[in-house]
Amino acid sequence: MVVQRVLDDAATDRVFRALADATRRDIVRRTLVGEATVTELAGDYDMSFAAVQKHVAVLEGAGLVTKHRHGRERLVRGNPDTIRRAQLLLDQYEQLWRGRVARLDALLTEDE
Repeated sequence: MVVQRVLDDAATDRVFRALADATRRDIVRRTLVGEATVTELAGDYDMSFAAVQKHVAVLEGAGLVTKHRHGRERLVRGNPDTIRRAQLLLDQYEQLWRGRVARLDALLTEDE
């Protein structure tokens, strides 16, 4: 099986590097459920507003969230399309490994 490119290599690196941090994963989870301002997000973490803003910037750079202006506020919204693409990539790797395990099982069964 060949793994199809649902994200290019640079985008894949950005997505999984962004998701490697627990705070960023939580921000993605929260913004997929509903939009939030950076101020609202920052209120739930034991870190500075600037630190949360940097986390949001990393997520935005990876395409995992988008920001848009609503009056004077900037709302952060999760991007389900990028999540779907990452899931497709992981599904392909899972199928690849399941195929390899099945072939190994078949080889081991032959020897019995």
